Amino acid sequence: MSALLSLHGFCVSYGPVEALHSVDLEVHEGEIVTVIGPNGAGKTTLLSAAMGLLPSRGDLHFGGERLARPSVEAMVARGVGLVPEKRELFAEMSVEDNLLLGGFARWRRGQRDQRERMREVFAVFPRLQERRAQLAATLSGGERQMLAIGRALMARPRLLMLDEPSLGLAPLIVREVLQTVARLRGMGVAVLLVEQNARAALQIADRAYVLEMGAVALSGGARELAGDPRIIETYLGLGGARAA
Repeated sequence: MSALLSLHGFCVSYGPVEALHSVDLEVHEGEIVTVIGPNGAGKTTLLSAAMGLLPSRGDLHFGGERLARPSVEAMVARGVGLVPEKRELFAEMSVEDNLLLGGFARWRRGQRDQRERMREVFAVFPRLQERRAQLAATLSGGERQMLAIGRALMARPRLLMLDEPSLGLAPLIVREVLQTVARLRGMGVAVLLVEQNARAALQIADRAYVLEMGAVALSGGARELAGDPRIIETYLGLGGARAA
């Protein structure tokens, strides 16, 4: 199967310091791929560079097309969306207006289907429909994350990249948000998920990559890696319980 997104020998540097070293990664249509690893491993850098927010070296292919110099504009035009860790909502605008802005690129191309897209987002996140007139600043943390994902879905992405969607959320809300991410697979949206909660990420993903010190240390099926003793000890928090 050909990959929707393919990175080969992908490198990113901050000045003389190389943050990503020859990363090879693939995401296929309708697939959830997660990237796990410790803080500082380069996970956010990976998403930012793949989106064109940071300069990179190596090969990036999307939809079978090589992009010599990935840019945000080029990636958005091809159907890639990014939900950053800080969500970056327009706090003083309503939920509805935040969503409409998410569909602006389609509107600019003459695709006047924003209301239809909004109904689809409300079907995924009914709570946003209840809050549609509220300012984004008044939403709870979980609702803000739902709005950030919903805004990205307004652009009808082929690939959605999510950076730490569970960050700062209560456990029950984390479960709700990640269950929604899992449902995106059924909507035909591929997902590249960076997530600190390795246990939850491996439960919903098809495949996984472990990033350590800017390089891929392990990769494979999510269920396979969830049973790997190295992953259990390092990322799933079971080492102490097993020792006891």
